[in-house]
Amino acid sequence: MSRIGNNPISIPEGVSVEVNGDIITVKGKKGEMNQTFDGVSFDVSSDTIIVKRNSESKDHKSKHGLYRSLVSNMVTGVNDGFTLELELVGVGYRATSSGQKLDLALGYSHTIVMNIAPEVKVECVNEKGSNPLIKLSSPDKQLVGHVAAKIRSFRRPEPYKGKGIKFVGEQIRRKAGKSA
Repeated sequence: MSRIGNNPISIPEGVSVEVNGDIITVKGKKGEMNQTFDGVSFDVSSDTIIVKRNSESKDHKSKHGLYRSLVSNMVTGVNDGFTLELELVGVGYRATSSGQKLDLALGYSHTIVMNIAPEVKVECVNEKGSNPLIKLSSPDKQLVGHVAAKIRSFRRPEPYKGKGIKFVGEQIRRKAGKSA
């Protein structure tokens, strides 16, 4: 029994859901998203979506909660969108964006230039006296998380001084340095 898969998904006002064959399409004010599926079926009413599995096989049971979560994230994404903020902690660490190019100075001998997917909106906030922030926003939760993880991989936070790229609000486990 999937506890997550049995929960109904509420459809907010302004969001439309269509099921054509093995593709579910969700449209809203932030955009349109598609997802292919198999092993489950969707009962779409005016204000809820209920995910039902086609059989009790192990494969269909495992996909029941997965597709419910994916569709729920699609509905939330096209209605509200998802935002992740990354903080650059370190002396001389900078981030600038122009269009879909993100330029990072992270203490290496060169700057890192990263092309961001067109579905993701990137914004850099550089205020004097505080750490630079990178704000990523998109209706696709998976894509925002993937781009944020890629940016974070350029300079992970280290446990001694806490320098690196971290998510806003993330607690870094700190270690004590050498004791003389």
